[in-house]
Order: sequence, then C-alpha cells, then structure tokens
Amino acid sequence: MTKKAVVLYSGGLDSTTCLAVARRDGFQPYALSFRYGQRHGVELEKAVANAPLSGAVEHRIVDLDLRAIGGSALTGDLNVPKNRLGDKIIPVTYVPARNTIFLAVALGWAEVLGTFDLFIGVNAVDYSGYPDCRPEFIAAFERMAALATRAGVEGKGRYRIHTPLIDLSKGEIVRLAADLGVDFTLTHSCYDPDPQGRACAACDSCLLRLKGFREAGLQDPICYAEHKETL
Repeated sequence: MTKKAVVLYSGGLDSTTCLAVARRDGFQPYALSFRYGQRHGVELEKAVANAPLSGAVEHRIVDLDLRAIGGSALTGDLNVPKNRLGDKIIPVTYVPARNTIFLAVALGWAEVLGTFDLFIGVNAVDYSGYPDCRPEFIAAFERMAALATRAGVEGKGRYRIHTPLIDLSKGEIVRLAADLGVDFTLTHSCYDPDPQGRACAACDSCLLRLKGFREAGLQDPICYAEHKETL
C-alpha cells in the first residue's frame, strides 16, 4: 500500500529533488510550501507550476509573515551577501527558526493526514552554514514530534523526518535530480533575482547551484543575469 508523506517544497533545486525521491521511494507526496514574507516570489511560482508535474497528490501554500520578526536578508531590508561562499560565519540569509517553524506546520498536516513520514531537502555538506540543516537538528525534531503530538503520545506510530540529501555534495544532488528526471528549468535557487526573475549568479545559493552543475558535468539550463565562470 502506497504511503502518504508530507514534503516541504520551496520550488528550489533541493526540495524538488526531495519530492522526486519521495515518489521514487513509493510515497504519495503531499507538497507543502510557505508564503512567509520572502523577498521575492519566483521560487514559489516555480513550486506552483512544478508540484502537479512532479506528482504531488496535493500542494498547499501556507501564509506565515516572518517579516514581522525580521532578522534575515530574506525577510527584511538587509543586503544579500554576494561572492562570500566559504565563510565560516552564519550568513544574514539565515531566517531565524525557519526550518523549525516549517517542520512544525508539516508535522501538524502529517498528523491530520494520518502519516508519520515527512521529507525535507536539508543538506549538511555543500550548504550556507545554517544550523537548522544539520543531522542533530533533525534528530532532535523527531524526538520532539513523539512528545508533541496526539498520535505520538498515543503510540500510534513514530514520526520520521526523511533527509535524503543531507549527506550529498551539491554535485551529487544535481546528478540525482537528473537521474530522477527533474526539470531544472522549473526550479529556482537564487536569493536575489533581478526584476525579470533571473538568478544573480553571485549569492550563496547561486554559487552552490553552479558548483553542483559543474561537478555533475551538466549545464544549468536556467537563465542567469550574469554567468560566473570563476567557480
């Protein structure tokens, strides 16, 4: 019997690959996106376009105004750092507690759907240094889920947060996505696109994406405002 799974789905490369993995592994994906006050809507537009094409049984968008607390270049007026990949400092593009908040909502929907499986495309190898992308965070959330839900307390099952990309390099993620038939043109990774929606090629997310395609020996088919060959 096919099992349901809630998949956190931003419309980016990693979350789209994660959705494809869930389907490959025999799950019915219920895609969950957020309109959280992010500085642009390009990624969410990609999510809306790609969810049905990627096999999502249902796609829901939840509104959360994280601009109300700010603290991030993605939800405020701070400048997005450019050409800084490799710094050891957690960047200002980190959104305070974002994955905790998103997983909490996903957990609620999972309980309503009667499933104990959630997918999130976090990565702890080639990433921007966000603390809520680490295996320790995922393990702690799973323990919390068992304590915080009716289904967990009543012993109906154990929640599992699937993180199929967590130990992969960006090149391995790109290769996996290609093998699973992901349409890269329907993904968006840039933190700071231009008015036409083209990726900037200089923010952390763009640099990592370009690095991944180069390592995978593939050409990124999306349009960049300026293509950098320095990586």
